[in-house]
Amino acid sequence: MRFDAVVFAVGLCLLSGAAIADPPRFGFGRPATPQEIAAQNIDVHPDGTGLPPGSGSVEQGAELYASTCAACHGDQGEKPLDPTLRLVGGQGTLATPKAVQTVGSYWPYATTLFDYIRRTMPFPAPRSLTADQVYAVTAYLLRLNGIVADGTVLDAATLPQVRMPNRDGFVDAYEPGH
Repeated sequence: MRFDAVVFAVGLCLLSGAAIADPPRFGFGRPATPQEIAAQNIDVHPDGTGLPPGSGSVEQGAELYASTCAACHGDQGEKPLDPTLRLVGGQGTLATPKAVQTVGSYWPYATTLFDYIRRTMPFPAPRSLTADQVYAVTAYLLRLNGIVADGTVLDAATLPQVRMPNRDGFVDAYEPGH
């Protein structure tokens, strides 16, 4: 049977309301509790929705970065052993043949940086940082990229207000006309 015929047949089933069989059950596991779901529901949106209470300063982030992040990302985030782990620099390179994608050159929202650090860092112990520590490391990385000033303290109110250099470098796929 041709692929387009299969797609057509599936479409007819869906339009006609024909039931599609439930997937097989394997006899193990259980539904997640609301508390278990809430513990995993930690996403942070560009507008700051989902940011937890807490705060952190550039200075606190510098200390934490030195002890927790520098081994992989380099002392100042610019020269890690693995170039793909670079966090700093690259501004003005995206339209060149040698684009350098970093927090400061590529990422459109500071809240995305917070979300990423919170979920995945530090290696090999993701999700081990407190909210205050994540705010602090985020503030420090933004400072290293020249986006915020020394003395900056970030929290759920101030972090979404940070304007990233590449904020307008992405197209919203859900925006009408795109």
